[in-house]
Amino acid sequence: MSIQARRKRERAERERLIVTAARDLLESEGWDAVTTRRLADRIEYSQPVLYSHFKGKSAIMAAVATAGFADLATELRAARIAAGEPRQALAAVAAAYAGFAERHPTLYEAMFTQPVDLPFGRPDTPPALRQAYEELREGLRPFTREDNVETLTETFWSALHGLLVLRRSGRLPHDDHERRLALLLDRFAT
Repeated sequence: MSIQARRKRERAERERLIVTAARDLLESEGWDAVTTRRLADRIEYSQPVLYSHFKGKSAIMAAVATAGFADLATELRAARIAAGEPRQALAAVAAAYAGFAERHPTLYEAMFTQPVDLPFGRPDTPPALRQAYEELREGLRPFTREDNVETLTETFWSALHGLLVLRRSGRLPHDDHERRLALLLDRFAT
């Protein structure tokens, strides 16, 4: 292995270490706990090393969010593939999405509600974001009929996201969550 290849591999490993440490802090203590000083201490590198990988905290947040989207895409795909018929697949995707948001509330917030410099719905959208969206779209595809699949997916995603955010913020009671998800599925999976 060449020295250049080894350096490239080591750089990628350091970057993964930074993102993992930031995600751990985010999920355990919230986004305000993620500072370059704390990250540097946690990964045992200096702050300049962090800045050699990321321009600042917002770039770290974008990397953490992108990693979260990769995990979400993996969970959605597994749920969709494991389900049988199309309605079950869409229900499984919706449940996996809601479960991810519930298990990782601060990560979900970083992915969807915090200002983050990630392009959505554009040609330069990172693959992980595109893959998560595509899993929602594939769950809905059997139900498109004359609707545009992209518009249908955006509308379903918006409704699902809205239910989760309103529930988390206490604006919707927790006890009717499953009923709301079933109602959403009834409206889209026909």
